[in-house]
Amino acid sequence: MPIYTHSLMAVKGRQTQSRIFLRKRKHKTEFRRKTEGAAMKGSKSHELETDVPAPELWAIYGTLRAAQLVPEVLPHVFTKCEVLSGDGGVGTILKLTFSQGGTGTEKFVKVDNENYVKEAAAIDGDVLNAGFLSYMIRFEVIGKGPGSSVIRSTVEYEFDDARSELEAMVSTAPLAAVAEGFVKYVKEQKTPQANN
Repeated sequence: MPIYTHSLMAVKGRQTQSRIFLRKRKHKTEFRRKTEGAAMKGSKSHELETDVPAPELWAIYGTLRAAQLVPEVLPHVFTKCEVLSGDGGVGTILKLTFSQGGTGTEKFVKVDNENYVKEAAAIDGDVLNAGFLSYMIRFEVIGKGPGSSVIRSTVEYEFDDARSELEAMVSTAPLAAVAEGFVKYVKEQKTPQANN
C-alpha cells in the first residue's frame, strides 16, 4: 500500500525500535538518487527485524487482510481503505482515505506469493497531484529462520528535476509504523491461542 506523504504528519517524530541502515544496492536499507534527463528518481527503504515467521506475516501482507488492518492498526494515519476492484492479486485497486484529509488510489502491480513480495503503484490522488511522476511501494517479507523474518519496505519515486523539494516529502516512517502494527497484530492473535 503506498502510504503517501499526507500520512507523514501523523507519525512524524514517533520513535520506533526499527533499525535503519544506508546501503548501496544489495544491503539493508537504501537511499539512491539519480538523474535521467529531466526526471529525478530515488528510493528509500526501511527494515524491521522481527521474531514472527515470514509465512505468518505474508498471510497479512500478501492478501487483502492488509487493506482491512491498516485503518485498524493505524487509525491516526488512515480512516478508510476501500477495495475498488480485484481480489488481492495483480490489478487490484485500493482507495486510501487519510486521517488528515486527502486520498490516494493504488494498483497492485506485483504479488509474488512464492518470494513474499508485493508492489503497489500510485495511480491517482494526493501523491501524484503533489507532483510525483511515479510513486511505488514494495513490501518484502524475508524469512530468516523458522521463527524470524525481516520486513523490508521500500518507496521508489520519480519527479521532475524542477521539483526537487518533493524528495524531502518521501519518508519510510509510515511504512515502519505499518510493519510494527502488523507484527503486533500477529503476536496479539497468537497470545489468546497460547493461553487455551
